[in-house]
Amino acid sequence: MENNQVQVRDSFKNRYFERNDSWLKIILIYLLLLIMCVVTVYPMLNILSVALRPADNLFQMNLQIVPDNYTLENFRRAIFEIDLLLWLRNSLIISVLTAVIAVSFSASAGYAFSRYRFTGRKTGMMMFLITQMFPGPMLLLPMYILLVKLGLVNQFLGLLVPYTATAVPFSVWMLKGYFDTIPKSLEESAYIDGASPFLTFYRIILPLAKPALAITFLFAFMSAWSEYIVAKVILTKPEVLTLPVGLVSMQGQFNTQWGVYSAAALITSIPVVILFISLSRFLVGGLTLGGVKG
Repeated sequence: MENNQVQVRDSFKNRYFERNDSWLKIILIYLLLLIMCVVTVYPMLNILSVALRPADNLFQMNLQIVPDNYTLENFRRAIFEIDLLLWLRNSLIISVLTAVIAVSFSASAGYAFSRYRFTGRKTGMMMFLITQMFPGPMLLLPMYILLVKLGLVNQFLGLLVPYTATAVPFSVWMLKGYFDTIPKSLEESAYIDGASPFLTFYRIILPLAKPALAITFLFAFMSAWSEYIVAKVILTKPEVLTLPVGLVSMQGQFNTQWGVYSAAALITSIPVVILFISLSRFLVGGLTLGGVKG
């Protein structure tokens, strides 16, 4: 029995740590990870506690996550008494369309920059990088004037244009680095078998690039999901508001229903959590591969 425990312990150390790592170092690493988890999770638990409290017991000093007199009234009001579901629908439409368009453009552009040598290749990649150096608010005025002239104010398309333009440059850089790690011999073999460049890209390269595509989709989705400044300027009609703008509109000048606000914030995090869980098996590979070659 003791030998089995020793074997399990040694197997655990060999798998996750170097052979010369001491148990003190292992304990300190896990203690640090535990502290970081607590620091990360506690604000969310505090929001949950506020959402479960009655309105007359909102600011009572209490360390309980679930109060004794908890209620789901704030969640009911968040769903049925405000336009939360409308804001959620609008944000989902805009975020999904932004992510799909960004992945489509970035995948083809990143593959071209990775595989082909053409005039202006390095200049184009550098221009993509330079666009990331400008702060978003600096581009807000010219972007707004352009959208007004195009008649895209208070329309979803008016948000898709700046959101996609913001997400594509960084996504091209990320996908280009990942495509560089895929051996060219795979494409050469497909060409010998008679496959066209498009068929090779669609049937061979894209399936191999699923981790990078998942990360790109997640990046574009999150950037559109949480964006506030551009949406606040472009969207003014109540029926087209997105989640960030809608949630901020709940804050009154003299009074704010923080219980309902907290419940709405928790509900809006559900789609993001589902997306993270769905793409979790791609996250590690997409974040690590592609970073070793430029």
